[in-house]
Amino acid sequence: MFANVPHVLTPLRARLLLVLAVLLAVLAPTAPGAVAAGNPETGAARPGAEVVAVTRVADRQVDLSVRSTALGGRTVDVRLLTPDGWNPHDRRHRRHWPTLWLLHGCCGDYTSWTSMTDVAQTDSLRDVLVVMPEAGWNGWYSDWWNHGQGGDPAWETFHTKELRHLLERDWGAGSNRVVAGLSMGGQGALLYAARHPGMFKATAAFSGSAHPLLNEESIDRIMGFFAGQGNDPLRVWGDPVAQRRIWQAHDPFHLAARLRSIPVYLSCGDGTTGPLDPPGATSALEADFNRQNQALAAELKRVGARHVTTHFYGPGTHGWAYWERELHASLPMLLGALKTGA
Repeated sequence: MFANVPHVLTPLRARLLLVLAVLLAVLAPTAPGAVAAGNPETGAARPGAEVVAVTRVADRQVDLSVRSTALGGRTVDVRLLTPDGWNPHDRRHRRHWPTLWLLHGCCGDYTSWTSMTDVAQTDSLRDVLVVMPEAGWNGWYSDWWNHGQGGDPAWETFHTKELRHLLERDWGAGSNRVVAGLSMGGQGALLYAARHPGMFKATAAFSGSAHPLLNEESIDRIMGFFAGQGNDPLRVWGDPVAQRRIWQAHDPFHLAARLRSIPVYLSCGDGTTGPLDPPGATSALEADFNRQNQALAAELKRVGARHVTTHFYGPGTHGWAYWERELHASLPMLLGALKTGA
């Protein structure tokens, strides 16, 4: 287009070319699914995500393959359990649905909730969009410290910024949200609600890692998870002493004051053999998390939280039978916060 422009430009022609370049930049189409455009000052792309594949896996279940800048350009999957009448491609009558985020635990993935529970057959969720995102085998719903360098993986940024914007723009998710999760995902549900005030109207944690700084046993246990799959455990939050502020910033107990204005549901067993366990089963992990949840409940009470529901049900180990039960038990609170009338 500019092949015949002379090497020496008159002031008027230079101004016209500048105006033309600005118009072209403003009117240029953006790629479908991209969350953010480039930085006009540096030319660098800002964090964003795009859907690169869509797979219908079952009735009302759709998997989105999402390429994420926050995850170093990697592609991860997100499972949607869609409400009746969901049709995000109907541009004329697009509806935005109340949204339940369901977070998986360590060693699981985005398929865990639908493969291990009856969530897809739960009638009270037929008017809600359920979002079940990938969070890594042991991602801990955090932007990893990476020895002060940050960068990949940044799970918190992926979920709370990239994926949220993507779903609300193109896939029928509304701004009316609640969040729940189990184990690592229970910690994630508490963290996201506390660290992003106003994003979620209620939160529920089932056998969640609710106070990893409780004592040395709790610290050692979560550091063991951080070291899973040969990972350097200091990459996640750093050293629990040297990087104490980072640890506290990811410990729900230390964020309790930020949860006092929303409904919170906490549940956990005590690690002994329960009614849904095989004979003789025990869980030191569940016993640890029980102590952590008891501590968080007491701290929530101390800071004046008035909407806390606890179900510390005694005998019970760290297993799906309990988490499915607790999801159902917490749904009236969660859906009530969404004002679904359920």
